[in-house]
Amino acid sequence: MGLGFYIIMAAQFFSSLADNALLIAAIALLMQADSPSWLTPYLKFFFVVSYVVLAPYVGAFADRLPKGTVMFISNAVKIAGCALMLAGVNPLLSYALVGLGAAAYSPAKYGILTEYLPHSKLVAANGWIEGLTVGSIILGTMLGGVLIHATVSDVLLRFDLPRLETGVDTPAEAAIAVIVFVYALAALFNLYVPRTGVALKPLPVHPLETLRDFSRCVASLWTDKLGQISLAVTTLFWGAGATLQFILIEWARAALDYDLSHASILQGVCAVGIALGAVAASVLVRLDEAVRVIPLGIAMGFAVLLMNGVGSVWTAVPLLVGVGALAGFFVVPMNALLQHRGHHLVGAGRSIAVQNFNENASILAMIAVYSLLLWAGLSIYAVIVIFGLFVAGTMILVRWWYRHNARTHTAEVERLLAFARAESPH
Repeated sequence: MGLGFYIIMAAQFFSSLADNALLIAAIALLMQADSPSWLTPYLKFFFVVSYVVLAPYVGAFADRLPKGTVMFISNAVKIAGCALMLAGVNPLLSYALVGLGAAAYSPAKYGILTEYLPHSKLVAANGWIEGLTVGSIILGTMLGGVLIHATVSDVLLRFDLPRLETGVDTPAEAAIAVIVFVYALAALFNLYVPRTGVALKPLPVHPLETLRDFSRCVASLWTDKLGQISLAVTTLFWGAGATLQFILIEWARAALDYDLSHASILQGVCAVGIALGAVAASVLVRLDEAVRVIPLGIAMGFAVLLMNGVGSVWTAVPLLVGVGALAGFFVVPMNALLQHRGHHLVGAGRSIAVQNFNENASILAMIAVYSLLLWAGLSIYAVIVIFGLFVAGTMILVRWWYRHNARTHTAEVERLLAFARAESPH
């Protein structure tokens, strides 16, 4: 892959590590303020708003500057969001600024893969980046849980700088202060991300032209007979994945009597499964075979229903690993296929921006529905049934959609698959 690829991976790992640790710390901030449980998922809602609202612009921005520069600026914005939390600004608003940095970061981190590597290595590269991302989710959620634990936070709060009043007085604030340094480490790696030599694209002169350009990109991917299938799958996956994060916290509290620190470990356990599935898919599935993994998404939805029969950690762990493995195995090939089609249709940065727009619109919708269900008084067990059936049912519809395309547009689908096959390793 080359040294530059591993620098990209290191930068992504530490930035994602901090993102996931920060979510736990931000939840702790809300709990510290005695906020109602239905408000907690809105942290994610505020985080991803920028992905949706700014999607037309961050893709063009990522194609306007070298990707390493975009990633560095994005991490600086995330640090500013942390600083606002430490200054006492509302956690939802502060986390929204972190989301702004993340929205700008995403097109650059994925777009550089298609610029730096040949297309024959895209599935393998996605296996790496998804595996490391999931590894950072595992370690990040656990790091957040460890940092807010009483034993560790007591040590952090006793640390003092001579002649400097930090204003860090609670376990959540101490955790955020540590997370700032992790973001800074990611920004340091960003400075060494290699230049790919790909021609930079100028920004449209007028913002409305940017919006029109983005609309054309969205239409291109949704009308492409393979792009629309991969986009539908990844859109559902990320919406469901974000919701499952919060479902796990409430479920762990109800079924296992876990606090936030211990529930974050279960999030990490599920992420272990995603990492295993992602790595396996990167080895076993070629780019032109990506659509064959759709049934695993159906199986994942039904597997989630089994959570309602779990009463101990000994049954919870293997189930969550299994759910994660199914998710990781089916999303990595579909993600690679989407990048492949997007790169050829609209360009790397714009393709990822379209992907982010759709995926995070799904997150906004599913998080909002989940919060409303809790606000309405539904038990977490009822929510799990609704969630699992929705995921399985939607994936069944996507499978039918692909088969319909293959029947009614046979020549086009076969041509696109042959093109993907030509760019897959043999």
